[in-house]
Amino acid sequence: MNSIRSRLLIWQMSALLVVALIACVLTYGVARRGFNQVRDYGLEQIASSVLRHDETPIPGASRPDNAEREEPPPGTRPIAPDQELVDNEPDDGQFVSQVWSPDGVLVYSSIEGDGPALQPQGFHETQWNNQLWRTYTVVRNSRTAQVAVALQDRETSFYQLIPWVFVPIGVLVVLLGFLIHEAVKRALRPLDGLGQQIGSRRLSELHALDTDDLPAEVAPLALALNRLLAQLDQLLASQRQFLADAAHELNTPLAAIKLQAQLTRKAQASDRDAALNELDSGIERAIHLAGQLLQLARLEPDARRPALSEVRLHEVVRQAVISLSPLAETRSTDLGLVHCDRATLKGDPHALRAMLDNLIDNALRYTPTAAQVDVNLEVHGNQAHLTVSDNGPGIAAPDRQRVLERFVRLAPGETTGSGLGLAIVAQIVHTHGGQLSLQDTPGGGLTVRVAFPLTASRETLS
Repeated sequence: MNSIRSRLLIWQMSALLVVALIACVLTYGVARRGFNQVRDYGLEQIASSVLRHDETPIPGASRPDNAEREEPPPGTRPIAPDQELVDNEPDDGQFVSQVWSPDGVLVYSSIEGDGPALQPQGFHETQWNNQLWRTYTVVRNSRTAQVAVALQDRETSFYQLIPWVFVPIGVLVVLLGFLIHEAVKRALRPLDGLGQQIGSRRLSELHALDTDDLPAEVAPLALALNRLLAQLDQLLASQRQFLADAAHELNTPLAAIKLQAQLTRKAQASDRDAALNELDSGIERAIHLAGQLLQLARLEPDARRPALSEVRLHEVVRQAVISLSPLAETRSTDLGLVHCDRATLKGDPHALRAMLDNLIDNALRYTPTAAQVDVNLEVHGNQAHLTVSDNGPGIAAPDRQRVLERFVRLAPGETTGSGLGLAIVAQIVHTHGGQLSLQDTPGGGLTVRVAFPLTASRETLS
């Protein structure tokens, strides 16, 4: 599962472990260096102390009769010419101290034997007695003192201190890990609360979420959800209104069909043909209304959009004019395609055909018999201009915006329309990024003009 909490914990815990490892390495290095420096400083102090307290006479040198002999430092022993060497181990202090005369003769040693070889002045490491030794050599007052300590003993002492260095770091890592876990848990708590607030709501509860106490990082998400909830509420309200309007509009033709069917059943044989014709007209109006409602439902904002393709608009225009020509002939209306340029645009061919059918059908439906309806398609630059003109009564300028709304009919009793044709046209034009305008036809009537952006255009059709 892709979890923000898990990712945060993994990254932060990994960073904590890496930092702890680096801290351990650095602490180890600093502690080792400091430990060695302290021990080297101890060697310096021991060497100075040996020189201060050493009074072993140098062969050939005279000593004043009244000179007082100082006792050698504790744990040391002078070397006498007739003394037998019986011990070759370091003293209890784990170090060896030695003194040499200016001519390089060993005159003093803290152990029985020669000990590590004399090294140049300063700190050095040398091999003796199958061990590696750290030595410090100093020259003062014609004497050379050297103090040595076994590195193995020094390492043992150092590693005895290491646990006391790393235990606090381990405790801090555990403590910080716990604090990081709690911090992540508390930081993500607003998201959990937001999820619970949304999950506990019902479909009817689409009011805005409370964003007062949300962190700055979560607030944009809640605001976006509020906008989505507002759009969803508006959409549901629109659908409810659409269903109410559709039920109201369908009720009238269905009631008329029922009444006409009853009249047909009661009609005499001589009147039955006329009654059947009325029944057919009512059924045709209901079918037309149902078809327009279906078209409008497909154009709803939440409806699934079909894949757009290259549409040859000129072919769609010609097919629409040809298919509606029989209807124009029944009304003795002159329907003609005056001008048609080749035009190609990106769109839905079925929706564009529905747009043309509604425009031409409206022009035929709302004009008197023996009228004229002209269709034009012209290309101007990168736009295709489609116009459907009639010489009917037209629409007054104040009503032109209102007729683009659903179920709006300016003269309900005089026409058989449903008030959906221009609403469908407006929705299709908007979906295709076009512009729709209603204008007066020169000499009287209505001209509907639609402008679409083109992807390609060519010469006029012959």
